Amino acid sequence: MGYRVAVVGATGAVGRELLRILAERDFPVDEVVALASPRSTGREISFGDKKVLKVQNLETFDFKGWDIALFSPGGAISAVYAPKAAAAGCVVIDNTSHFRMEPGVPLIVPEVNAAAIGKASRGIIANPNCSTAQMLVALKPLHDLFRIKRIVVSTYQAVSGAGKDGMDELFAQTKGTFVNDQPTVAQFTKQIAFNVIPHIDRFMDDGATKEEWKMAVETRKIMDPDIKVLATCVRVPVFIGHSEAISIECEKPVDLKKAREALRKAPGVILRDEREDGGYVTPIECVGEDATYVSRLRIDPSVENGLALWCVSDNLRKGAALNAVQIAESIVKQGLLKDGQLFRRNEVPDEDED
Repeated sequence: MGYRVAVVGATGAVGRELLRILAERDFPVDEVVALASPRSTGREISFGDKKVLKVQNLETFDFKGWDIALFSPGGAISAVYAPKAAAAGCVVIDNTSHFRMEPGVPLIVPEVNAAAIGKASRGIIANPNCSTAQMLVALKPLHDLFRIKRIVVSTYQAVSGAGKDGMDELFAQTKGTFVNDQPTVAQFTKQIAFNVIPHIDRFMDDGATKEEWKMAVETRKIMDPDIKVLATCVRVPVFIGHSEAISIECEKPVDLKKAREALRKAPGVILRDEREDGGYVTPIECVGEDATYVSRLRIDPSVENGLALWCVSDNLRKGAALNAVQIAESIVKQGLLKDGQLFRRNEVPDEDED
């Protein structure tokens, strides 16, 4: 059986990646439609090796009869059109931050809490922040073993997290440096080329940025409501691929051998931890890859039951498009779609959400 799938925001970086991944993973589709704003209507966009889709106007599109809509058009647009799609009987998987913390909208990383998908009482499922997603893929097997109670994480986030305009700004500033052009700062608060910026999203009253807040609250909603999280989120001059240096404090004694074994077996994780020059993975090596790579695994002697690690992942894939497609695959695998509706919405016990 195939499904009718709509990709909203299809002309953006994540939207194009959604189409690419749907084709790569042979998601069972009978029909795919690419949707975007009126100014993009009529443009052509690739789906797989041979098929070309003509972009249709989101504002006039009727979602009735469509099974799944993968949204990545920006929060303000999702806020308007995702509920309309859900009301028409189309299951929405939204990549924006708009619905993540709302009741009745499960926040899903399939390797961590796929069982919570059935609690989507509003027909909308949220995709987490890209930094949160890769971190929790890496930490879930460790949490199952040792029960994490505190996470301290510093992120090194690629400019693609700010979209195409962020990538263009890094390129222009880098090029301009070599021809003595004064850098133009528009997408970021300071020059990003040859620099790092400890500021992503807006500042909040407690001094954290909203990106850092997202990592804390999303971790608690997805994996465990009792985990404490301190995040420092930094934008770095890398085009694609987020990196994270993570230290965890656990309730149970940490066994490094067991940690390695668990990570080797964990879905979505590739452990490469050789204690030698180059025996670790960097962001440029993860581009185009589905896995979250874990390296530099070691005991943290500064706290009781502490462990430190390094992880990298392609933020356009696992951090956004891949995770959304994996959610759609989980819906199909669990048999949750019936006549375009999630039909086991309230049968999943609360504890399965952790």
